[in-house]
Amino acid sequence: MSRRRKGRDVNGILVIDKPQGVTSNGILQQVKRLYGAAKAGHTGALDPLATGVLPLCFGEATKFSQTMLDSDKAYVTTARLGIRTETGDSEGAVVEEKPVPALTEAQVETVLERFRGDIQQVPSMYSALKHKGRPLYEYAREGIEIERPARPVTIYELTLLAVREQELDLAVTCTKGTYIRSLVEDIGAVLGCGAHVSALRRTLASGYTLENAHDVKDLEAMRERGESLDGLLLPPESALTMFPEHRLSGSALVSILNGQPVRISGQSLEGFVRVYGDRNFVGLAEAMPEGDDTKLVPRRLVKNSGG
Repeated sequence: MSRRRKGRDVNGILVIDKPQGVTSNGILQQVKRLYGAAKAGHTGALDPLATGVLPLCFGEATKFSQTMLDSDKAYVTTARLGIRTETGDSEGAVVEEKPVPALTEAQVETVLERFRGDIQQVPSMYSALKHKGRPLYEYAREGIEIERPARPVTIYELTLLAVREQELDLAVTCTKGTYIRSLVEDIGAVLGCGAHVSALRRTLASGYTLENAHDVKDLEAMRERGESLDGLLLPPESALTMFPEHRLSGSALVSILNGQPVRISGQSLEGFVRVYGDRNFVGLAEAMPEGDDTKLVPRRLVKNSGG
């Protein structure tokens, strides 16, 4: 006999402005309880130190969490110069202190230019990357150093916002898998004084910005007033706007809804496509060119879309 799921069916995406000092999973569980939701997940954790955009997926939206995880990110960070820490941020023990030279904006810009575009980055030992099934930070806490190969990442934008005696404010837009702690440490190494992250705020994730984000305290206040939170949810397809849209009807729509690929004549499509029926979002399909036609293969369909 199958176990009955606890909670109600909630479908959609809620963007949270994560506060400092709590884990992403802690926020997820708190919001999941507020909604009484049966199924929920987040799309890439923020460190307890970090704040900002944290998209949470409920129900059918969790089918697209990996796609959301693969999206570009943007941050604003403060680099504290002259101090290196174990973790690369202010939560770790200090491992080295050096004097900070008097830096001009021009000098800093010369260093930053080395980190723009395609670069190689060695992930932090305090990251959640897995080694033999365990996250690296577990090894680090045991004093075990694991060799980490450098990985390619792309820094689309690296903007110097401010220079102070011992701090730099930076805005970063980057590909998935970029570690801002590692970036700040590497910049500090080139400057010759070392550095760590003292503040970090994510401003973009999965196409969502801080304008889309809600404060958990506001959600709690709404619940206390007896107000429904469901109206705050964004539709699952709102996280997939980077993919083109294609509409189906008739037998082609029926086939897709039944999980069967369909052939589209006279159209050239390639890659992932948002599929809609006559009215509703149906799911994500992969378009494969076949001569002058395109084959649409369903990859992630939402339940009860009805087309």
